[in-house]
Amino acid sequence: MGIVGIAILAVVLPRFFGRGTKPEVTVLAVGRENLSAMISSNGKVEPLEPQVFRAPFDGFISRVLAVEGRAVKRGELLLEMETAETAAALARAKEELVGAEEALRAARAGGAVAEVAQLERDVRANVAELVRLRGEQQALARLLAKQAATQDELDRNKLELERAEAQARLLQQKRDELARRLRLDQERSTLLVERARNDVRSLEEKLLQARPTASANGTLFLLPVRARDFVHTGDVLAEVADLARVRVRAFVDEPELGALEPGQAVEITWDAAPGHIWNGRTESVPHAVVSRGTRSVGEVLCSVENAKPELMPNTNVRVLIRVRERQNAVVVPRGAVRVEGNRRVVFVLDGTRLRQREIRVGIASATKFEVLSGLKEGERVALPGEVILRDGLEVSAVSPK
Repeated sequence: MGIVGIAILAVVLPRFFGRGTKPEVTVLAVGRENLSAMISSNGKVEPLEPQVFRAPFDGFISRVLAVEGRAVKRGELLLEMETAETAAALARAKEELVGAEEALRAARAGGAVAEVAQLERDVRANVAELVRLRGEQQALARLLAKQAATQDELDRNKLELERAEAQARLLQQKRDELARRLRLDQERSTLLVERARNDVRSLEEKLLQARPTASANGTLFLLPVRARDFVHTGDVLAEVADLARVRVRAFVDEPELGALEPGQAVEITWDAAPGHIWNGRTESVPHAVVSRGTRSVGEVLCSVENAKPELMPNTNVRVLIRVRERQNAVVVPRGAVRVEGNRRVVFVLDGTRLRQREIRVGIASATKFEVLSGLKEGERVALPGEVILRDGLEVSAVSPK
């Protein structure tokens, strides 16, 4: 600052303050009051256990019977989709099921009846032939020993027996192959029957879903479709819920999550209903932090009373959570507390001078701290203003305006 500036200050400052005039400082007496520590955030209203109806297939809406925002009763039909193609597919699936069940019954009965019967006749004939030839072989062997039969007769018998035994092995192979084929046919037929039954159940369920009805009394709070609209599989057709109790998903910033507990009191306000407050409680505290825009937040679920009901799902609301409360606590304005490292200090009026004093604080509201030690009720503390506060400063105390 130049010489001229210093000279001007030397003239002006004494005139401004007056020689010997003490600076005026606003002071406030420390008092007691009920204090609530609050977390302020935003949130979104959600229904509890909503009934969500979705399109079971691609198609057109044939007619809409319900009105969005109106109460609906259990069993009330909300809308209908066109179902001609699905009904035709169901008829075809039922025909396929009948054919698959017939094939399964045939497989369980032994497959082709004629083929099985012929094989069994061949086996019986072969067994009889083997018995005959083995009996003849024993008889010829005895006769040959007595020279009543020739070796040539015995050799012919042996050759015929070997052919019959080879035939027996071939028939056994056919029997094993037929059994394996019948087992595979049964398994295949069983799978076809199960698939056909699943197709029938699925199509029947889709036809029911194409005519959604309320499963309980509630409010139809979402109806995004109109008659002749085309919808795709999975599109939301309607949502119904009992709105007497709703849930608010509050988005609390990461630094404030440590103070949250289940059961804390919650106040909900909505810009569309100024002056109206809905009360509730925190249900659960978050166990993870997620990104929401530029914020890192925990999602806190809050149950809220909504008896009217006026608070509608999917609305954006303001949320106040009372994380702690103190009854008849000694309090000091937040503005009077200065943070110096890990210390918190205030300037206490001692006569006409300010004395710096360290205090220990508890919970905090938006405007005040709870004082745990360092200040007593009735003591007066200085509030910040135009005057720079310091220890030992002599001041003229004034009350808040």
